[in-house]
Amino acid sequence: MVTFVASVILLITGYIFYSKVVERIFGIDDHRVTPAYSKNDGMDFMPMNWLKGSLVQLLNIAGLGPIFGAVMGALYGPVAFIWIVFGSIFAGAVHDYFSGMLSLKHHGEQYPSIVGRYLGSAAKTIINVISLVLMILVAAAFTAGPAQLIAEITPLGFMASLVVIFIYFVLAAVLPVNKVIGKVYPLFGAILIFMAVSIAFSLFFMEQPLPNLTFSNMHPGELPVWPLLMVTISCGAISGFHSTQSPIIARTLKKESDGRKVFYGAMVAEGIIALIWAAAGMAFFGGPDGLQGALANGGPAAVVNEISSTLLGKLGGVLAILGVIVLPITTGDTALRSSRMMLVDLLNKFIRIDTSKKAAFMTIPVMVPTFLLTQLDYSFLWRYVGWTNQVVATVMLWTGAIYLLNNYKNHFICSVPATFMTFAVSTYIFYAPEGLHLPYRLSVVLGSSLAVVVLVAFNLKVVSMKSHQKQRVSKAA
Repeated sequence: MVTFVASVILLITGYIFYSKVVERIFGIDDHRVTPAYSKNDGMDFMPMNWLKGSLVQLLNIAGLGPIFGAVMGALYGPVAFIWIVFGSIFAGAVHDYFSGMLSLKHHGEQYPSIVGRYLGSAAKTIINVISLVLMILVAAAFTAGPAQLIAEITPLGFMASLVVIFIYFVLAAVLPVNKVIGKVYPLFGAILIFMAVSIAFSLFFMEQPLPNLTFSNMHPGELPVWPLLMVTISCGAISGFHSTQSPIIARTLKKESDGRKVFYGAMVAEGIIALIWAAAGMAFFGGPDGLQGALANGGPAAVVNEISSTLLGKLGGVLAILGVIVLPITTGDTALRSSRMMLVDLLNKFIRIDTSKKAAFMTIPVMVPTFLLTQLDYSFLWRYVGWTNQVVATVMLWTGAIYLLNNYKNHFICSVPATFMTFAVSTYIFYAPEGLHLPYRLSVVLGSSLAVVVLVAFNLKVVSMKSHQKQRVSKAA
């Protein structure tokens, strides 16, 4: 219990202090007009209160990610708390802040366009493809599960349930942001927070005590913590999906100082939610072996339902059903909305039609493959979501590092976590079954080597920038 409480306190402390460090290094100016006003189009660009924006951002980036991922990450034991806390403060929240604020700085640009500005046109092209693939995979993975549950508890069949969900997706993707997302998301965000807080209080009264930190805990299947934990728990620590969602809210901010509360704050809130569900997963089933058995029998949805129903009674059962149905759907709809926005940005030079028609037209290319992928097994989709997601996050951190370097600011707040994540995703793709499936030690060597190559390339850029800066100073003198 001490580890859990200390972890929550550390996350809150990180927001209070480190978020201000990040904001100061990035540099804000509340006198600058934000895109919500300068580009107000009644569709994606329009002012929104920061509190509502924070709740929408939380739901956009969270959904069931910090619940399902944290429950599966709980198999590694209390060491998961370390990753959630330090990942959120020094990597995830920094990632979310820079993805949102760089979008704000560049008039509401989407993530691939931001990458292109700082890493070049080739990186933009690659990340455009990867981001769109990630959006489609996320939307598909978070649609099939709710449709199956709707089919079980209502007269609708699976295919009919999918059609209902996709009708909602179309509305959420093409209507102005304040019509659907701005109205219902704060309510759903409140449900997500209420579920987590209720479970957190219940943990203090469980017969099975929460385990404290120990480094001896391993996955019951003898799987290594590094780097699998860093991919298993993404939402709640660091997630590249967030960088595709932050521009949605960046287009609604009234002033730049709201960014710290909306982007950094929502990520810390997600980290606390992940801590709570990881703790519940560790304690409720009596340890990793019991949790693994429960996951094998019904998956994370069944685990969440059992924990909620047992600890919170009938209310918990209702909340669990709402959560397992509503929260992943809200992840899917914003994934498709951001996909539509990316395609509009990408093809804007070639498609000269008004905004509403463009929005409806550009939704079709992402809706069709998403619908087809819902026919595949959820666990199969999720394996590929995890690694792709963390690659996107890594690229965003390097983008932030280059931005800081170009502006002669302290790049370490981005370059250090970027190096860490480069090592993690490189090792993972060499080792994981869905990757090259190489021996573990060889995967670590190859992963670390690749990370060193990227770090050396970045440091060459650092040396070049310092030399350029000295030349400017000498000319000015």
